[in-house]
Amino acid sequence: MTFVWTTIQVSDLDRSLAFYHDLLGLPLCERFHGTGNEIAMLGDPQGTKLELLCAPGPRPEVPGQGLSLGLAPEDMDGLLAKIRAQGLEVSPPISPNPSLVFHFLKDPDGYTVQLVKQLG
Repeated sequence: MTFVWTTIQVSDLDRSLAFYHDLLGLPLCERFHGTGNEIAMLGDPQGTKLELLCAPGPRPEVPGQGLSLGLAPEDMDGLLAKIRAQGLEVSPPISPNPSLVFHFLKDPDGYTVQLVKQLG
């Protein structure tokens, strides 16, 4: 079995693409309209994707409670500087073991994003 994608429901697809694609650098693989929905697929074309779904109707009050999306940037320091320059809040570094450090931030809809860096 292969893990193909994770879907999150977003309120504004353009705003979410500005965050995930423009700011964080996830490649945009596909963008299309479904039956009343707007959908964008982000990530490595050969790997697991993040599906952004913008659908009419109510959204969850606390989106993805307990869920975090883990992303491993190629240049953690450069990305953190870019995020802070946008005025976004980023957690201090968290290192649960000597080989890993990560930071948390929120996307435009309140989902938690975990930026991960393997050490050593």
